[in-house]
Amino acid sequence: MSRFTTDTIPAGAPDELVTEAHYRLVDLPGGAGRAALITLDNGKDHTKPSTFGLGGLASLSAALDQAEAAAAAGEIVAVAVTGKPFILAVGADLTGVGQLTDREQARVTGQAGHDVFRRLGELPVPSFGLINGAAMGGGLEVALHCTYRTISSGAGMLALPEVFLGLIPGWGGAYLLPRLIGPQNAVKVVVENPLSQNRMLKAKDAFGLGIADVMLEPADFLVQSLRWAADVVTGAVVVDRPDLTADAAAWDAAVAAGRAFADAKVRGAAAAPYKALDLIAAARTSTRDEGFAAEDEALADLVMGDELRAGLYSFDLVQRRAKRPVGAPDKSLARPITKVGVVGAGLMASQLALLFVQRLEVPVVLTDLDQERVDKGVAYVHGEIAKQLAKGRLNQDKANRLTALVSGSTSKAGFADASVVIEAVFEDLKVKQQVFAEVEAVVAPECVLLTNTSSLSVTAMAENLQHPERVVGFHFFNPVALMPLLEIARAERTDDASLATAFALGKSLKKSCVLVKDAPAFVVNRLLTRFLGEVTAAFDEGTPFDVAESALDPMGLPMSPFVLLQLVGPAVAFHTSETMHQAFPDRYGISENQRRIVEAGKTVLLAWDGPTPRIADDVAELLVLGDSPSTGDEVRQRALDAIAQEIRLMLDEGVVAEPQDIDLCMLLGAGWPFHLGGITPYLDRTGTSERVTGARFLAPGVASVPTA
Repeated sequence: MSRFTTDTIPAGAPDELVTEAHYRLVDLPGGAGRAALITLDNGKDHTKPSTFGLGGLASLSAALDQAEAAAAAGEIVAVAVTGKPFILAVGADLTGVGQLTDREQARVTGQAGHDVFRRLGELPVPSFGLINGAAMGGGLEVALHCTYRTISSGAGMLALPEVFLGLIPGWGGAYLLPRLIGPQNAVKVVVENPLSQNRMLKAKDAFGLGIADVMLEPADFLVQSLRWAADVVTGAVVVDRPDLTADAAAWDAAVAAGRAFADAKVRGAAAAPYKALDLIAAARTSTRDEGFAAEDEALADLVMGDELRAGLYSFDLVQRRAKRPVGAPDKSLARPITKVGVVGAGLMASQLALLFVQRLEVPVVLTDLDQERVDKGVAYVHGEIAKQLAKGRLNQDKANRLTALVSGSTSKAGFADASVVIEAVFEDLKVKQQVFAEVEAVVAPECVLLTNTSSLSVTAMAENLQHPERVVGFHFFNPVALMPLLEIARAERTDDASLATAFALGKSLKKSCVLVKDAPAFVVNRLLTRFLGEVTAAFDEGTPFDVAESALDPMGLPMSPFVLLQLVGPAVAFHTSETMHQAFPDRYGISENQRRIVEAGKTVLLAWDGPTPRIADDVAELLVLGDSPSTGDEVRQRALDAIAQEIRLMLDEGVVAEPQDIDLCMLLGAGWPFHLGGITPYLDRTGTSERVTGARFLAPGVASVPTA
């Protein structure tokens, strides 16, 4: 077997924060013998998790050399691997991916991980993976290679998330996990969870799936783990490992279900989940050597593809740029928030009130036109708190406290001592102007006024106020609790203190905030309206419904055009298109078919006879269609051309600071797939940017394989 050492690291390898494998001998309880304890630690606190680059692999390999020598000399009876406080390890160091220039380099990197990690499962003494905290990707794979595993009940962020980024579990996970917990559970961890907004496992979930053999309390986790290891070594505890490879039919069914899930999520547009499923399928009959070699080859293919670069670009935006909003004023200017007023008590306003009271734990007052609406809104918030209590997410004291903080009134006098008031009423400029005038009459001069408008001018809303400088656009996405994006719009007269308060509030609400100019529909709604407007226009012109509906499938978007239209609601979508048509009549059309649907009061557009939708019969009767059909490719390119043009115009107008902000908005507000790397790099890679606008949006090589 090859040995990976510091001498094996090729010249020119990327720099890394090396995770050192610290080796020491410990006495197992009860006289069971001595064990080699290897602790993975990069020398930083928990905010900088341990990762594996080539240097980290070499350090672990050196520690295993010591363990093997000690085992051969009869000095130890077991080897255990754990991590620094709160973290085992979070996978491969991917910062150097962009420096890999050919497939063989990528394959060797994958092989290096296998060469080191597999030694944990091939020692002359049993090995124990002590999962003390976060374990993702290669971090979890370290534990999977061990003979046995313990897990702390306090551990969180457990996952094999590689598919989310455009990779596969390439250091043993795709082979070892299905043989350990079965193909159905492995498909859930390797494919379904990553494609479901990168869902993580908690300790109890991982233990329930069989990833760990025993779950222990965090307070004395290491001591208890070593005691359990001693019982295993002495035979007091026997861990049964059933053969999960015998049932070929069950294995095939699990993989088939995984493919159906991947089809529904990415429609074949991303290679990683399908490669992962191929590896899981092969794991039933492959030898360990064959399984690991197949992972090496799959990893090499993906590392040298655009999908990984795109995923890493997206991940960087969400993890870095979203936490440091470009253009946000100094946070020291923000005013404290001690009470929140919500104008409106409908569903959106009620969702906002719930979010405010949960995150801020300050008094929240809802108002509306009559007591019935107010009572309904307050009851919604109280009911949601009660549901969380019933599910064990809140204790009784906190539930009582949050419930008491939410009240309602038909009078805006309750806003007198509010720090912030947000309106969430009907999307009509005159209505919103009137609301703000009424609010301004009762609130303190320093109270910040927020509007949740999705398309109207914030500047126009504030123009008749005595203090227009305190009005800020604060656009949430539905559902409020789940969607992470918050578009914060600075109107023409918004001052820094009000804007800083809005950003501080957004951060307290745990939203990712992006500063946008006060322009029609800001970013996400403007682009989606243009993008989907071209698809619906092609349908109106005579393109068959199934062609128009599936035209965007090759991109792997999370939702097809007409399903999204139904989710938004015909009336809301039509109102937004009217607003955009008024602002930009040369680019945003009005669909007369949509007008007919809205005027007829239809809220349900689609019907399903099977897995694919069709236009509902009562809606089809209203449609007047043309005789100029397009192909799916033509519809898709038409939509991409339109959105490329719109992005260029938005950047020229200064709607956001840079293309990266548009990408961040689309990733977090529109569910734009990570595997596309945001909209602008996708338009660059497909050549659409240069063909339509004359230039790329990003520098060559960003979110794509660098060209020679």
